[in-house]
Amino acid sequence: MRPKEKAAKYKPAEHREKDLRLALFRIQQGRAHTGATKITITAIAREAGVSTALIHNHYPNIAEAIREAQGRSSRAMRDVKHQDLIAERKKSAAYRQEIKELRAKVANLASLNEVLLDKNRVLKAKMDDRKVVDLDARKPHR
Repeated sequence: MRPKEKAAKYKPAEHREKDLRLALFRIQQGRAHTGATKITITAIAREAGVSTALIHNHYPNIAEAIREAQGRSSRAMRDVKHQDLIAERKKSAAYRQEIKELRAKVANLASLNEVLLDKNRVLKAKMDDRKVVDLDARKPHR
């Protein structure tokens, strides 16, 4: 019996990368062998005769070139998200400062409210009790 020998038909990485770039170019030019018109990683993989996992795992620069051709570069998306994060952090800091100031105002108003409530209690007690006479209200006798 002869052992089954499997001939390895692997292409060097440089050749595979060139095939992937050519597949991307053919799809961009509308001359794809598979008839693909939309630029996606799946379409490029089919055009080049490889799996999408190969592109993702071994050719990240090709995957990035595909994303750029789609108009959604991961670098650009990251930069936009970073700018959004910075803006939200600034808003958050401003809101925290505003909350701090409002809490101080609330505490001040609560203190003032307690003083006024106490004065109201005293005045109501004076009005309800006829025996209590305000000394300032009496006219001085000469």
